[in-house]
Amino acid sequence: MKLRTRLNLVMTGLSVVFVIVLLAAEVQSARVSISEEITAANRVAAQLLGHLAEVYPQGGGSEPLLRFLDELGRVRAHDITLLSAGGEVLYESPPSTWKAGRDAPQWFARLLTPVEGRQSFPLADGGRLLVEADASRAVLDGWDRFVWLVIVAAVMLAALSAAAFWSVGKALEPFPVIAEGLARIRRGELGYRLPRLPGAEARVIGDAFNAMAEAVEDKVRAERKAREAEHRLEERRELARLIEQRVEEERRLIAHELHDEFSQSVTAIRSLAMAIAARAGSADAQTLDTAKLIGDEAGRLYDAMHGLIPRLEPLTLDTLGLAETLENLVRDWQRRCPGIELSLDYDVECDLGHSVTLAIYRIVQEGLINALRHAHPGRVDVSIRADEERIVVSVADDGVGLPEDWRRPGHFGLRGLADRVEHLDGTFDVRERQPRGVLLEATIPLHGEAFR
Repeated sequence: MKLRTRLNLVMTGLSVVFVIVLLAAEVQSARVSISEEITAANRVAAQLLGHLAEVYPQGGGSEPLLRFLDELGRVRAHDITLLSAGGEVLYESPPSTWKAGRDAPQWFARLLTPVEGRQSFPLADGGRLLVEADASRAVLDGWDRFVWLVIVAAVMLAALSAAAFWSVGKALEPFPVIAEGLARIRRGELGYRLPRLPGAEARVIGDAFNAMAEAVEDKVRAERKAREAEHRLEERRELARLIEQRVEEERRLIAHELHDEFSQSVTAIRSLAMAIAARAGSADAQTLDTAKLIGDEAGRLYDAMHGLIPRLEPLTLDTLGLAETLENLVRDWQRRCPGIELSLDYDVECDLGHSVTLAIYRIVQEGLINALRHAHPGRVDVSIRADEERIVVSVADDGVGLPEDWRRPGHFGLRGLADRVEHLDGTFDVRERQPRGVLLEATIPLHGEAFR
């Protein structure tokens, strides 16, 4: 049901209730008035006729009383009857001429007619004078007033309903416009604005609607830009992951080339230099020195190459596994930094994929390099532990702590580790330790992207 119809029904219902209450009050007022009128008339008639009943027969029977009653005629609110001693009706008052031929409806008469008993006055000759209240004319007057009031109320009710219908319709004219505006906004026409609406309340709603539409449009525009930016960022992250994979593949290929081809070539050069030195003997000192120089340089090149291979790709990950590779890494750094105590706690029993294995190695490698080169620690602890749900990798030192500008752009090592761990659905954190030092920690779920 429409709001306009409901409002009209409510107003009409309230008006009908008001009219009913008004009519009920009128009926009650008429009932009280008729009752008072009949009661007063009964008292007057009782005193007058009772006195006549006592006086007239003493002077000559009932004839004077009959002449008096004939001259009296009809008393509006009473019926008068004169009975002889034998019960014969000697006189009846004539019917009322007031609104003759009409009577109020019975139900209405029952509501308004008061309960008044018949009064009987005995005469000296044994006859009786009966006086009975007749409220029918007063009730008919009340009925006429009631009908007139009903007609007036019906006309006023019809006029009021028509005026209310028109007023409500006029007041609700802006609502279809507002509903259409909401429908257009729902269809995606976010640039639509309501015109200036008639009425103070409608104008307030229209202004609020336009403000809301503008806010929604701004929010949708901002969300669209955010989605576009997120999409571009995701594309860049995907590109960065592809580049990282390519770089890892190239590092692996270069490491294998250095280990297989270049290492053999350097070894061959060193062997040839040693052979030349053996053939030259002590006779050709210059050739012997040159051969030894070539052999020494080849040895230094071989050592440098083997120090570079783990930075590119630890080949022992495929052969020895993560635990022994990390032990070799820590042992190698312990030889380089004998004054710093290094420890490794490895407790992982599950099988890890290549991505997770390489990520853990890079985290430990980067953490050791940063701690040993910049933190000046006395001790560095490396821990790799796993439970049923995740792997936690941490590198903790007791050094000087993080520099003030460590978050500035340009620290690509830590950023690369964070991106790598995030790609594995993990978390990466670098924070200060108490009382001193730095903790580098990464948590990788065992059911993340790399395990799917």
